[in-house]
Amino acid sequence: MSIVYWSSRQRGDIWQAWLAANAPDLPFYQWPETGDPCEVRYLVTWEIPEDLHKRFPNLAVIFSVGAGADQFMTAQIPDGVTVVRMIEPGLVDDMAAYITFSVVSLHRGIPRYLHQQQQQVWQKQDVPPASRCRVGLLGLGNLGQASARVLMSLGYSCSGWSRTPKSIAGMTSYVGDNQLAEFLKACDILVCLLPLTDRTRGILNRQLFDQLPHGAGLVHAGRGQHLDHQALIDALESGKISHAVVDVTDPEPLPEGHPFWTQANLWLTPHIASETHAESSVSVLLDNIRRHQQGKAMNGVVDLNRGY
Repeated sequence: MSIVYWSSRQRGDIWQAWLAANAPDLPFYQWPETGDPCEVRYLVTWEIPEDLHKRFPNLAVIFSVGAGADQFMTAQIPDGVTVVRMIEPGLVDDMAAYITFSVVSLHRGIPRYLHQQQQQVWQKQDVPPASRCRVGLLGLGNLGQASARVLMSLGYSCSGWSRTPKSIAGMTSYVGDNQLAEFLKACDILVCLLPLTDRTRGILNRQLFDQLPHGAGLVHAGRGQHLDHQALIDALESGKISHAVVDVTDPEPLPEGHPFWTQANLWLTPHIASETHAESSVSVLLDNIRRHQQGKAMNGVVDLNRGY
């Protein structure tokens, strides 16, 4: 049995060398090389090749190279093939660091001070204590929970919203559509870390922004298709949202001339909030493959009917 990898060549080279040393029984091929297609049991990728069921007839598992698997369409997955997302410490730690940096920057008024620097203005601004800054996390998976724990350790008041009930020490949790409005009205800074599903697509829209307190901040590190670009621009220009930090967009990269490039009260980063670390992620991959070979439960299995 063998592995086919279809993603960053740089990371693939590291994985190939590591697996050759630590799992010589598992041939590893980088796309478009595949070896004998009938021997391929494991595909590691961010996107699904066409005619997958014909290309690799004995495929057993598709591993996402990232924390999400919502980029895969259910119709693309052959019957009997399991989908697994990446659960890797580096991904979680990086996201928690990005969210913390963004929330602290918005709370402490750093965007305003950067603007003052450009204007050669030296002026202090009043900042409420962290305990009075209410941070709401849309999405309470591994990334959301890790980010909340760091923020609460710094004294921030955190709440969270999810589709299914979650119980996290020190947080107020809201569940489902009926509690979304109550959650939003208590968010001085809203953080989006939702997976992409039919129900979350376009969720960051005018109607949602209107339910936030006036002048709220936004940190968006979920999926590009969550965000209505024009609705955010309108909310920023009206002051409904004071400042936004956006790491994911649709499309990526943004085209030349897109308003986000020049929006004064928006920070834009090129989808760098959280990325897999080559050395630790390949170890996680091998652990899951060994679990599969031994008939044990793998970590990060996705329920294709519900998301994750």
